[in-house]
Amino acid sequence: MISTLRIILEHQHVNKMEKVRRLIFILLLVGICSPALGEKWTASVVKSLEAVVGSCVVLPCSFNYPGKLLPTSRLRGIWHRIKKDEEIVYSEDNTKVLDSFKGRTNMLGKLGDKNCTLEITDVKDHDNGPFCFRIELVKTHDNKETTEKYSFVDECAELKMQRDPPEPELFQSNTAVQGKPYAVTCSVRHTCPSHVPVFTWSRGSKDDVIHIQKPVLSGIWETQSIMVFIPEEKDDHTQITCTAAFNGGKVKSRSIQLNVKRIGNIYHIMIPVAVAIGTAVIFGVICTAVMKKYKNRIAELQSREGSMFNRLSRMSRRFHSSGQ
Repeated sequence: MISTLRIILEHQHVNKMEKVRRLIFILLLVGICSPALGEKWTASVVKSLEAVVGSCVVLPCSFNYPGKLLPTSRLRGIWHRIKKDEEIVYSEDNTKVLDSFKGRTNMLGKLGDKNCTLEITDVKDHDNGPFCFRIELVKTHDNKETTEKYSFVDECAELKMQRDPPEPELFQSNTAVQGKPYAVTCSVRHTCPSHVPVFTWSRGSKDDVIHIQKPVLSGIWETQSIMVFIPEEKDDHTQITCTAAFNGGKVKSRSIQLNVKRIGNIYHIMIPVAVAIGTAVIFGVICTAVMKKYKNRIAELQSREGSMFNRLSRMSRRFHSSGQ
């Protein structure tokens, strides 16, 4: 009885150990295979963008595919209209591109880096899309497409047409002070980083201006032009105008009024004080001269009156002596 029980317990222990081994093997297999199993055909685009008619627009795009990473030479990227695979707006084979898009589309992204960003220039009213990306894996020996291809019809980009570009915005740094460096920033947002707007100013030179290009939102960039100059007194209440020229020739401008604050310095204090002191000195000299002149005149009159009085006194004494 005891030996039988022992055999049963040992058998159960063996079964448990076997189950543990199987479980560990399954976990290892899942861990090894999960990266491959998790890879899918995916793409990411900005689904809605504004585009200025006559200018350009860039459609940001990235993608992924199962299997190992391939070089650009093994990948073929195509952009087409949604649900219309045959209406191709971009392809390496220009003969497949719609006539209305020939010469106006360009793949900015490198497919080997899984970047499918597309540029459209000379935007037309009918370029509203939606546009979808398709990736094809090709063989190296004949460059023919294979069955390994995918159209990302759930990730397509649509364009909203704008007749005119936006007006630039102008920002001033605090208050302009005479003789001190002062900055004015002109900025504009756009959807074509490959052909950024060109700025011009109504004053200053190219050496006074710096330009900055930065992404703001997905598919939207901002270009800034910062002009630094030293305002003078004559610049007070003058206009500063910034003009942005967009790809395609359209321009927009905006102006602001410059108010310059005069800075107080020792010369502004010394000159009025010197003028006041000089005036006082001149006035004092004139007063002294006048007073001296009048004093001399009074002394002269007094001298004349004394002489007259003496004469009258002598005459009076003579008269009295003759009467006696």
